[in-house]
Formats: sequence, C-alpha cells, structure tokens
Amino acid sequence: MIKQAIIPLAGLGTRLLPLTSVLPKELLPINGKPGLEYILEEGINAGIKEFIFIISNKKREIKKYFYNDSFYKKIIKKKSKDKRLKLEFSKIRKYKKIIKFVYQNVPRGTGDAVLKCQNYVKSNYFLLFFPDDLIIKNNCSLSMIKLHKKYKSSVIASKKVKKKDVSRWGIFNLKKLNKNNFLIKDVIEKPSLKKAPSNHAVIGRYILPKKIFKILQNQKPGQNGEIHITDAIKTLIDKKEKFIGHIFSGKYLDCGTMEGYINSSIEISKL
Repeated sequence: MIKQAIIPLAGLGTRLLPLTSVLPKELLPINGKPGLEYILEEGINAGIKEFIFIISNKKREIKKYFYNDSFYKKIIKKKSKDKRLKLEFSKIRKYKKIIKFVYQNVPRGTGDAVLKCQNYVKSNYFLLFFPDDLIIKNNCSLSMIKLHKKYKSSVIASKKVKKKDVSRWGIFNLKKLNKNNFLIKDVIEKPSLKKAPSNHAVIGRYILPKKIFKILQNQKPGQNGEIHITDAIKTLIDKKEKFIGHIFSGKYLDCGTMEGYINSSIEISKL
C-alpha cells in the first residue's frame, strides 16, 4: 500500500516574483486557499497517511504555517465566536500531525531533493508530487494508486500537449497499453519537435519504487550540474523496471507561472 508522499518545496519560485519575494509560492492563495493545501487534500483523499516536505532554510515560512499554534490560540481567545477560525486551526493541526520536514539547503536538483527523504520512506513504493501542478475535478493520485495495484508497477501521470509545445516538456517514448495508459519506453527531456517521440508529456505525479534511492546515490550530475529524478527514472527503465504512463481525466492547472497562477484561481473559483 502507498501511504507516504514526498513533496519538494525548496525551489525559490522566481517565475512568480515579486510575489515570492515575501511568501513561498506554495503558500500563495488560490481562490482563498494556499496552493499546497490542494495537494494535501488530493493525497489524503487518495489514502496518503504521511507527507514528507522538502524545504530549505529560505522556505521556513512553510513550516511556520503549520506550527503557528500560539498565534491562532491568541486570536481565537479574542474571537471565541468565530467558527471559521476554529475550523481552520483544527484543519492545520491535523495536517501538522502527518507532515515531516527535511531540508535541501543547496539546490542540487529534484533527484537530490528526493534522496534527502531516503531514511523516512518505509514501503516499497511512494508517491511524489510536484506542487506547481494542480489537477482538479478528478483525483489523479487515486487513479494512479489503483493502476499501481493492478500492474504492481511504477506510474507517472501524463497529458497530451500540442505538438508545437513538446520542447517545453519531458516527453514519453511509449507503447500503448489501453485507452488511458501506456508502457513507458523512455523519457526525453524537452526534445525538439523533430526528435519528440510523442506528444505525451510528463506531469508532476509519480509513483516510484524505493529502489530509486540507490540509483540516486550513485548518479552523476546531469544538466546544469544537478541530480535529476528523470535521469534516475531512465536508469530504472534501462534496468527493465516497469513504468506505466497514466493519462489522467482531471483538469490540469500550471501554478508555476504568473499566467498559470492567475488562471488557476479563475478555474477553481468555478467549481
């Protein structure tokens, strides 16, 4: 059973400046609620019992958000009839009980961030969220976990993108399995239009095997001198580890850019 999820949160969110000069991008409100809480809700509703947050010393505000008990208690004491405040405080306290924090103070890539969690992951597989990617109207993680149970394999979320946009994404080389799923033969990071093997892009939801930690331990830095999770996945595929791509049915929202962040609030307000 998949009960743990890792969420890398150490990035500085420069694409959302100047907002992120004072607040981590994951705490920026989307229709009145921090974007990070939508990720937590998706995971909890999919059966996740523990989240491992990867932050840095520059992102301590994220931990403070969940450990600000004294502030809430003082406010609630003054406004004892405010039911909304009590409900919000109760919700945050529940979140705090299922979150662990690890630190990545030097930005060495997503693979390095995930490796920081090695001593905390207990089961053979875990869920990995990238917080810039929100998926609404359908629980993508729940669908992926069901697929994992069926095939006893790793799973990566995917969506079709316009062919002219493939160079902006990680793109799958694939073999079709059924209507919404395919076997992953390779992952090509931001290929040119001519070299793209498909228009099925990688989206930030992964079910990965615990054995990926051994790969990451020995992995040499790749592009920009960083340790990339995609390179470790490619190594596992080369070692005949089964990976399934899942074309999710929910609506994808990119919260990592200013345009996407604004659009996310508009789309969620319609729900």
